[in-house]
Amino acid sequence: MVSDKSSVTHKASGSNNARSARRRAREFAVQGMYQWLLAGAPVETIEKELADSEGFDKIDRKYFSLLLRGAIAAQADMEAALTPYVDRRIDELSPIERGILLLAGFELKQQIDVPYRVVINEAVELAKTFGGADGHKYVNGVLDKLAADFRSVEMHGK
Repeated sequence: MVSDKSSVTHKASGSNNARSARRRAREFAVQGMYQWLLAGAPVETIEKELADSEGFDKIDRKYFSLLLRGAIAAQADMEAALTPYVDRRIDELSPIERGILLLAGFELKQQIDVPYRVVINEAVELAKTFGGADGHKYVNGVLDKLAADFRSVEMHGK
């Protein structure tokens, strides 16, 4: 577990220093979801561990906590919403893709002040940073369909 966490952390730490505080919050939230999905650690423990990580002082802490805690609390609802759009059982997705989909699904549903395109683009960037070779394409396709459910008015003006 520790080596997995450090490899996830290392991969993100080499990216652009100009990232916004919210993007950084999303990056740490993905790491937190990864830990939660693999080890089932309490969210408080995950938050404390991540708070000691390099770069944590540059994130939007309030948004990080909102995303991480919200996605964990809404896991069952988010997985039910995602199920029609994934090609396998949710628990068969990689923990990175699953975590990103849960976080972005929560953000699409609950953070309507954030445009759906921003949510999807951020999730795709997270999948490029943390996920497998074509994981970002999968995340994009699933979230595009989910956004039609959660943000129909925003997407189509209806």
